[in-house]
Amino acid sequence: MTFRRTNPLALAVLALLSERPMHPYEMAQTMRERHQEEVIKLNYGSLYTVVESLRRHELIAASATQKAGNRPERTVYAITEAGTAELHGWLRELIAVPAKEYPRFEAGISLVGLLPPHDALAVVEQRLAALDEQLTALAVLLEKLAGMGLPQLAWIELDYRMAVLRAERAWLTWFATATREGTVGGYDDWEERHR
Repeated sequence: MTFRRTNPLALAVLALLSERPMHPYEMAQTMRERHQEEVIKLNYGSLYTVVESLRRHELIAASATQKAGNRPERTVYAITEAGTAELHGWLRELIAVPAKEYPRFEAGISLVGLLPPHDALAVVEQRLAALDEQLTALAVLLEKLAGMGLPQLAWIELDYRMAVLRAERAWLTWFATATREGTVGGYDDWEERHR
């Protein structure tokens, strides 16, 4: 039975267990402390499903159980040798091989001509305002993480996200200006279609 590299949460679990053995609750807490839920969807139900799948594929194994006070017993998991090999292979693939992704925004902007120009301009400006809020919040978070003494490598994905958001903002600014001024290619036909 081959493990399918489809769920980023499984990658995060393998990465956490490469640091030290943990129980699922500790994994979730660590991801939240590191703000990884910004890039990997995290909920407890999915986490336990992922942990069970990794265990079935022998990429992780139960290494101990812990009991604290009145809390239920918790199983602590550790990464296996096969899990470490899978983690490294998966990371190499994710970083080296561009994959076609289907972002919702690209789907929407590909059909923007179906909206009247003034509507398109309004929603683009609304997105610009939302991006500005995200960029501000991300800058505050990055400053906080840097101030905690964490090296840049500990939050490099947030640095990447900031660069992507800035690039999107620059493109949206161009598109809004070109729409407002009527200089985007095909503007006259676009406007005529919606008269």
